[in-house]
Amino acid sequence: MTRVVAVGKAEGTLLLRNAMMLLTALFLPVGAILVLQSSPELRDVVGAGSGAAVITAVTVVTLDLFVYYQLVTALVARREELVLKRLRTGELSDWEILVGAASPSIVIAWAQIVLSAAAAAVWFTLDAPVNLLLVLVAVLLGTLVFVLLATASTALAPTVEVAQVVTAPVMFVVLTLSGLYLPLNGPMEYVGRALPLSPVVDLLRLGLSGTTRDGGTVGLAGSFAHAVPAVLVLLGWVIVGAWATRRWFRWEPRR
Repeated sequence: MTRVVAVGKAEGTLLLRNAMMLLTALFLPVGAILVLQSSPELRDVVGAGSGAAVITAVTVVTLDLFVYYQLVTALVARREELVLKRLRTGELSDWEILVGAASPSIVIAWAQIVLSAAAAAVWFTLDAPVNLLLVLVAVLLGTLVFVLLATASTALAPTVEVAQVVTAPVMFVVLTLSGLYLPLNGPMEYVGRALPLSPVVDLLRLGLSGTTRDGGTVGLAGSFAHAVPAVLVLLGWVIVGAWATRRWFRWEPRR
Protein backbone atom coordinates (compact mmCIF):
# COMPACT_ATOMS: atom_id res chain seq x y z
CA MET A 1 0.00 0.00 0.00
CA THR A 2 2.88 2.37 0.78
CA ARG A 3 4.29 1.84 -2.70
CA VAL A 4 0.90 2.52 -4.28
CA VAL A 5 0.65 5.78 -2.32
CA ALA A 6 4.13 6.78 -3.47
CA VAL A 7 3.22 6.25 -7.13
CA GLY A 8 -0.03 8.13 -6.57
CA LYS A 9 1.78 11.09 -5.01
CA ALA A 10 4.18 11.29 -7.93
CA GLU A 11 1.33 11.17 -10.43
CA GLY A 12 -0.64 13.69 -8.39
CA THR A 13 2.28 16.12 -8.51
CA LEU A 14 2.30 15.93 -12.30
CA LEU A 15 -1.47 16.32 -12.41
CA LEU A 16 -1.29 19.50 -10.33
CA ARG A 17 0.74 21.07 -13.13
CA ASN A 18 -2.18 20.61 -15.54
CA ALA A 19 -3.88 23.97 -15.10
CA MET A 20 -6.76 23.27 -17.48
CA MET A 21 -7.69 20.02 -15.74
CA LEU A 22 -7.58 21.68 -12.32
CA LEU A 23 -9.78 24.57 -13.48
CA THR A 24 -12.27 22.09 -14.90
CA ALA A 25 -12.27 20.18 -11.62
CA LEU A 26 -12.89 23.40 -9.70
CA PHE A 27 -15.76 24.67 -11.81
CA LEU A 28 -17.54 21.41 -12.65
CA PRO A 29 -19.88 21.42 -9.61
CA VAL A 30 -20.57 25.13 -10.11
CA GLY A 31 -21.34 24.56 -13.78
CA ALA A 32 -23.70 21.70 -13.01
CA ILE A 33 -25.58 23.87 -10.52
CA LEU A 34 -25.92 26.75 -12.99
CA VAL A 35 -27.10 24.48 -15.81
CA LEU A 36 -29.69 22.72 -13.67
CA GLN A 37 -30.93 25.99 -12.19
CA SER A 38 -31.61 27.29 -15.68
CA SER A 39 -33.13 24.09 -17.08
CA PRO A 40 -36.12 22.53 -15.30
CA GLU A 41 -36.54 20.26 -18.34
CA LEU A 42 -33.10 18.77 -17.73
CA ARG A 43 -33.98 18.04 -14.13
CA ASP A 44 -37.09 16.23 -15.34
CA VAL A 45 -35.00 14.11 -17.73
CA VAL A 46 -32.74 13.05 -14.88
CA GLY A 47 -35.84 11.74 -13.18
CA ALA A 48 -35.18 12.96 -9.66
CA GLY A 49 -35.27 16.09 -7.51
CA SER A 50 -33.00 19.02 -8.20
CA GLY A 51 -30.36 17.93 -5.69
CA ALA A 52 -30.30 14.40 -7.05
CA ALA A 53 -29.96 15.83 -10.56
CA VAL A 54 -26.80 17.71 -9.55
CA ILE A 55 -25.24 14.61 -7.99
CA THR A 56 -26.15 12.44 -10.97
CA ALA A 57 -24.84 14.91 -13.55
CA VAL A 58 -21.55 15.53 -11.76
CA THR A 59 -20.97 11.82 -11.14
CA VAL A 60 -21.49 10.90 -14.78
CA VAL A 61 -19.29 13.70 -16.11
CA THR A 62 -16.48 13.04 -13.63
CA LEU A 63 -16.35 9.36 -14.53
CA ASP A 64 -16.21 10.26 -18.21
CA LEU A 65 -13.75 13.15 -17.92
CA PHE A 66 -11.59 12.75 -14.83
CA VAL A 67 -11.41 8.99 -14.64
CA TYR A 68 -11.49 7.92 -18.29
CA TYR A 69 -10.02 10.83 -20.28
CA GLN A 70 -7.49 12.01 -17.72
CA LEU A 71 -6.22 8.50 -17.02
CA VAL A 72 -5.84 7.59 -20.70
CA THR A 73 -3.74 10.68 -21.42
CA ALA A 74 -1.71 10.26 -18.22
CA LEU A 75 -0.88 6.60 -18.87
CA VAL A 76 0.04 7.25 -22.50
CA ALA A 77 2.32 10.11 -21.44
CA ARG A 78 4.05 7.98 -18.77
CA ARG A 79 4.44 5.12 -21.23
CA GLU A 80 6.03 7.33 -23.88
CA GLU A 81 8.36 8.84 -21.26
CA LEU A 82 9.37 5.27 -20.25
CA VAL A 83 8.15 5.92 -16.70
CA LEU A 84 5.99 2.79 -16.67
CA LYS A 85 8.88 0.68 -17.93
CA ARG A 86 11.19 1.97 -15.19
CA LEU A 87 8.57 1.39 -12.50
CA ARG A 88 8.05 -2.14 -13.71
CA THR A 89 11.75 -2.99 -13.35
CA GLY A 90 11.55 -2.23 -9.61
CA GLU A 91 9.68 -3.94 -6.80
CA LEU A 92 6.24 -2.70 -7.81
CA SER A 93 3.75 -5.19 -9.17
CA ASP A 94 1.74 -4.36 -12.27
CA TRP A 95 -1.44 -3.72 -10.31
CA GLU A 96 0.38 -1.42 -7.86
CA ILE A 97 1.64 0.70 -10.75
CA LEU A 98 -1.79 0.98 -12.35
CA VAL A 99 -3.65 1.64 -9.10
CA GLY A 100 -1.10 4.25 -8.09
CA ALA A 101 -1.27 5.96 -11.48
CA ALA A 102 -5.08 5.98 -11.39
CA SER A 103 -5.45 7.18 -7.80
CA PRO A 104 -5.15 10.97 -8.43
CA SER A 105 -7.85 10.84 -11.11
CA ILE A 106 -10.07 8.80 -8.80
CA VAL A 107 -9.52 11.17 -5.87
CA ILE A 108 -10.44 14.19 -8.01
CA ALA A 109 -13.56 12.45 -9.33
CA TRP A 110 -14.75 11.39 -5.89
CA ALA A 111 -14.03 14.84 -4.46
CA GLN A 112 -16.23 16.37 -7.16
CA ILE A 113 -19.05 13.98 -6.27
CA VAL A 114 -18.79 14.83 -2.57
CA LEU A 115 -18.72 18.56 -3.33
CA SER A 116 -21.73 18.21 -5.61
CA ALA A 117 -23.64 16.43 -2.83
CA ALA A 118 -22.78 19.25 -0.42
CA ALA A 119 -23.84 21.86 -2.98
CA ALA A 120 -27.06 19.98 -3.70
CA ALA A 121 -27.92 19.93 0.00
CA VAL A 122 -27.34 23.70 0.30
CA TRP A 123 -28.87 25.07 -2.91
CA PHE A 124 -31.39 22.44 -3.97
CA THR A 125 -33.96 20.07 -2.57
CA LEU A 126 -32.17 16.90 -1.51
CA ASP A 127 -34.13 14.25 0.34
CA ALA A 128 -32.52 11.33 2.14
CA PRO A 129 -31.49 8.68 -0.40
CA VAL A 130 -33.86 5.77 -0.85
CA ASN A 131 -30.95 3.32 -1.02
CA LEU A 132 -27.51 4.71 -0.20
CA LEU A 133 -25.90 1.36 -0.98
CA LEU A 134 -26.92 1.64 -4.63
CA VAL A 135 -25.38 5.12 -4.83
CA LEU A 136 -22.09 3.74 -3.51
CA VAL A 137 -22.27 0.78 -5.89
CA ALA A 138 -22.83 3.15 -8.82
CA VAL A 139 -19.78 5.24 -7.91
CA LEU A 140 -17.47 2.33 -7.07
CA LEU A 141 -18.38 0.06 -9.98
CA GLY A 142 -18.51 3.00 -12.37
CA THR A 143 -15.03 4.07 -11.28
CA LEU A 144 -13.64 0.56 -11.69
CA VAL A 145 -15.18 0.20 -15.15
CA PHE A 146 -13.76 3.47 -16.44
CA VAL A 147 -10.32 2.83 -14.95
CA LEU A 148 -10.20 -0.49 -16.79
CA LEU A 149 -11.53 1.03 -20.01
CA ALA A 150 -8.93 3.79 -19.75
CA THR A 151 -6.05 1.36 -19.35
CA ALA A 152 -7.32 -0.72 -22.27
CA SER A 153 -7.81 2.36 -24.46
CA THR A 154 -4.15 3.33 -24.17
CA ALA A 155 -3.38 0.56 -26.67
CA LEU A 156 -5.12 2.65 -29.36
CA ALA A 157 -3.02 5.76 -28.74
CA PRO A 158 0.70 5.86 -29.60
CA THR A 159 1.00 9.48 -28.40
CA VAL A 160 -0.80 11.87 -26.06
CA GLU A 161 -2.08 13.85 -29.04
CA VAL A 162 -3.65 10.73 -30.53
CA ALA A 163 -5.06 9.81 -27.11
CA GLN A 164 -7.03 13.04 -27.08
CA VAL A 165 -8.52 12.16 -30.47
CA VAL A 166 -9.21 8.51 -29.61
CA THR A 167 -10.98 9.28 -26.33
CA ALA A 168 -13.25 12.03 -27.68
CA PRO A 169 -15.69 9.77 -29.60
CA VAL A 170 -15.88 7.32 -26.70
CA MET A 171 -16.61 10.09 -24.21
CA PHE A 172 -19.23 11.67 -26.46
CA VAL A 173 -21.07 8.46 -27.34
CA VAL A 174 -21.30 7.00 -23.83
CA LEU A 175 -22.35 10.38 -22.39
CA THR A 176 -24.96 11.03 -25.09
CA LEU A 177 -26.44 7.54 -24.76
CA SER A 178 -26.34 7.48 -20.97
CA GLY A 179 -29.94 8.70 -20.77
CA LEU A 180 -28.93 11.60 -18.55
CA TYR A 181 -29.37 14.53 -20.94
CA LEU A 182 -31.55 13.04 -23.66
CA PRO A 183 -34.40 10.53 -23.36
CA LEU A 184 -33.62 7.37 -25.32
CA ASN A 185 -36.19 5.59 -27.47
CA GLY A 186 -36.18 2.72 -29.93
CA PRO A 187 -32.90 1.04 -30.87
CA MET A 188 -30.82 3.75 -29.20
CA GLU A 189 -32.35 2.83 -25.86
CA TYR A 190 -31.07 -0.74 -26.15
CA VAL A 191 -27.64 0.46 -27.24
CA GLY A 192 -27.51 2.91 -24.35
CA ARG A 193 -28.46 0.24 -21.83
CA ALA A 194 -25.46 -1.81 -22.89
CA LEU A 195 -22.97 1.07 -22.54
CA PRO A 196 -21.18 1.71 -19.22
CA LEU A 197 -22.68 5.08 -18.21
CA SER A 198 -26.35 4.19 -18.56
CA PRO A 199 -26.34 1.68 -15.67
CA VAL A 200 -24.57 4.25 -13.49
CA VAL A 201 -27.39 6.71 -14.16
CA ASP A 202 -29.98 4.01 -13.43
CA LEU A 203 -28.37 3.09 -10.10
CA LEU A 204 -28.07 6.73 -9.05
CA ARG A 205 -31.71 7.37 -9.86
CA LEU A 206 -32.78 4.30 -7.90
CA GLY A 207 -30.50 5.05 -4.98
CA LEU A 208 -31.19 8.76 -4.67
CA SER A 209 -34.93 8.91 -5.35
CA GLY A 210 -36.18 5.39 -6.04
CA THR A 211 -36.90 6.33 -9.67
CA THR A 212 -36.94 3.41 -12.09
CA ARG A 213 -35.99 3.45 -15.76
CA ASP A 214 -39.65 3.71 -16.82
CA GLY A 215 -40.30 6.62 -14.47
CA GLY A 216 -41.97 4.68 -11.66
CA THR A 217 -41.09 5.02 -8.00
CA VAL A 218 -40.05 2.21 -5.66
CA GLY A 219 -38.95 1.90 -2.05
CA LEU A 220 -35.87 0.34 -0.51
CA ALA A 221 -36.81 -3.28 -1.22
CA GLY A 222 -37.99 -2.58 -4.75
CA SER A 223 -34.84 -0.64 -5.60
CA PHE A 224 -32.69 -3.74 -5.13
CA ALA A 225 -34.73 -5.74 -7.63
CA HIS A 226 -34.66 -2.96 -10.24
CA ALA A 227 -30.90 -2.51 -9.74
CA VAL A 228 -29.98 -6.04 -10.82
CA PRO A 229 -29.81 -5.39 -14.62
CA ALA A 230 -27.65 -2.29 -14.16
CA VAL A 231 -25.26 -4.08 -11.80
CA LEU A 232 -24.94 -6.99 -14.22
CA VAL A 233 -24.09 -4.64 -17.10
CA LEU A 234 -21.39 -2.95 -15.03
CA LEU A 235 -19.95 -6.29 -13.94
CA GLY A 236 -19.88 -7.30 -17.58
CA TRP A 237 -17.87 -4.18 -18.41
CA VAL A 238 -15.48 -4.96 -15.55
CA ILE A 239 -14.79 -8.35 -17.12
CA VAL A 240 -14.39 -6.85 -20.60
CA GLY A 241 -12.13 -4.06 -19.35
CA ALA A 242 -9.95 -6.40 -17.30
CA TRP A 243 -9.56 -8.80 -20.22
CA ALA A 244 -8.78 -6.00 -22.69
CA THR A 245 -6.23 -4.46 -20.32
CA ARG A 246 -4.47 -7.75 -19.81
CA ARG A 247 -4.53 -8.47 -23.53
CA TRP A 248 -3.49 -5.12 -25.03
CA PHE A 249 -2.00 -2.80 -22.40
CA ARG A 250 1.61 -1.91 -23.24
CA TRP A 251 4.23 -0.82 -20.71
CA GLU A 252 6.60 0.80 -23.18
CA PRO A 253 6.35 2.48 -26.59
CA ARG A 254 6.47 0.53 -29.80
CA ARG A 255 9.77 0.99 -31.58
